Amino acid sequence: MDWLQLVALALIQGLTEFLPISSSAHLILPSQILGWPDQGLAFDVAVHVGTLAAVILAFRREVIDILKGWFCQFAGSGTLASRQTQSSRLGWMVLLATLPAVVAGALFNDLIETSLRSSLVIAITTLGFGLLLWWADARGARNRDLLSLTFKAALIIGLFQALALIPGTSRSGITITAALILGFDRLSSARFSFLLSIPLILAAGTLKGIELAQAGSDAAIDDVLIGAVLSFAAALVCIKLFLAALDRIGMLPFVIYRLILGTILLLLWVA
Repeated sequence: MDWLQLVALALIQGLTEFLPISSSAHLILPSQILGWPDQGLAFDVAVHVGTLAAVILAFRREVIDILKGWFCQFAGSGTLASRQTQSSRLGWMVLLATLPAVVAGALFNDLIETSLRSSLVIAITTLGFGLLLWWADARGARNRDLLSLTFKAALIIGLFQALALIPGTSRSGITITAALILGFDRLSSARFSFLLSIPLILAAGTLKGIELAQAGSDAAIDDVLIGAVLSFAAALVCIKLFLAALDRIGMLPFVIYRLILGTILLLLWVA
């Protein structure tokens, strides 16, 4: 990769991983317009590590509280249910909501890789799920927070998250959409979406790391390190700014952006 591709792809990955605008749509656009070659598996692993480190740092208090809650739940006396805390309960709901995407990925990964990575599919999902996000934000009651999250609601959000395996859907976008439909406020929807990203990014990065170890790589170590650092910085800034501005700006700017992006991709496919 040249410097322009390296910097652009690392920043795109870091920014779009957590915004509801679809990272796959952004990764396909510059490659089609500029004819960039595939960035390689080592670079993919690096940017996954960068975004994972960013979301863990941003939510370090929640992550520490969840781990403490699990430790106390298993280490104490009495039944597991009696030792459950609000944090440990949230952690179990994160894991429950992760299962549908894991199962769907195992069952349909080959189909997705061979049949659903076209520009047309990404254009349609970018547009369609963008409109669904707008509807959910406009019609959602927004009167629930994370304290009222139930295992049923977590599972429903997790089922929606499985749709993000379809390129162009946006993992953060579809999980925020699901939470808004269920009546959660914007900030709670986004925070649960970001917590959900931790086990999924960890799983994806681990799988890619195993593939890399099996296949070997001649990637330049400088490119890999720069990619990880840039994606980390972009993701951390993105998370902080998004959460700070979300209640004020709502989802409409991201919906409009998705509609513009999806239209451009559709026009490129037609051309």
